Amino acid sequence: MKNVSSVATLLFVVVACIGFGLAFAISSDLSSSASQTVLIVFLLLGAILAWSTKVANQWSRAIVLRLGKFQSLKGPGIFFIIPIIDYIPYWIDIRVISTSFKAEKTLTKDTVPVDVDAVLFWKVIDPKKAALDVADYYSAISWASQTALRDVIGKTMLADMLEGRDKISSLLQVIIDERTEPWGINVISVEVKDVLIPQGLEAAMSMQAQAERERQARVILGDSERQIANMFNEAAKSYEDNPTAFHLRAMNMLYEGLKTNSTIVIVPSTAVETMGLGGINGTLGLVKGIQNEKKDQK
Repeated sequence: MKNVSSVATLLFVVVACIGFGLAFAISSDLSSSASQTVLIVFLLLGAILAWSTKVANQWSRAIVLRLGKFQSLKGPGIFFIIPIIDYIPYWIDIRVISTSFKAEKTLTKDTVPVDVDAVLFWKVIDPKKAALDVADYYSAISWASQTALRDVIGKTMLADMLEGRDKISSLLQVIIDERTEPWGINVISVEVKDVLIPQGLEAAMSMQAQAERERQARVILGDSERQIANMFNEAAKSYEDNPTAFHLRAMNMLYEGLKTNSTIVIVPSTAVETMGLGGINGTLGLVKGIQNEKKDQK
């Protein structure tokens, strides 16, 4: 219900003051019938004028009915109606309005119960239809949104719902807009806020995702091993016709291992002889020389 505007109150006060002034001019003590008549007439006139004066905000539109039939759409700003004959049953807000709605324990196409929360952004583009063609457009929009959400959930797989929220939001916008267009309402957008699934299914999906990540890690590791094997194969082909280079590489590997790590390296005697290190004595001499070099560096 719209409150009485300050403009109507101001008009009543102004007219009443004029009536008091005229009545006081006729009779200073307001005892004469003429002065009392003037005062009553001006008070009634001020009340009627205040009742007739209405002010609509920039975002409001007033539905004016005359003797029960639609007369006009008023606002924004100041306007006047005929008392008793005209009345205003609805003040329509034409700003963008947000409405939250949800569907609880609704089965998806693959029979998974989910809870979905969404928000609807809409506005009234035809106040006349919103007031005359539907009893309560707020409730009608809420119910239309919930039923549309349940219909979309029932036709969508769980995986598609979790991955394609934008697609579901666009589909909901089209469906709800078709249902509310006869009421003079335009749906601006629909946003799916959250999709809640049962905890047991959530844990199973988490385990599935973890297993998929492990599988990918093993595939990457196997591919790396294959690449390393191919590189070793190419290296072996390089050393195949050059035994001297192979012996130098083997000696370098042995030297680096003994130099960086104070560990015992077991080398077969046949490998030592093929490296041309002079047998076991030569290898021991090499190790002793490396150890002495380490001591000198310290």
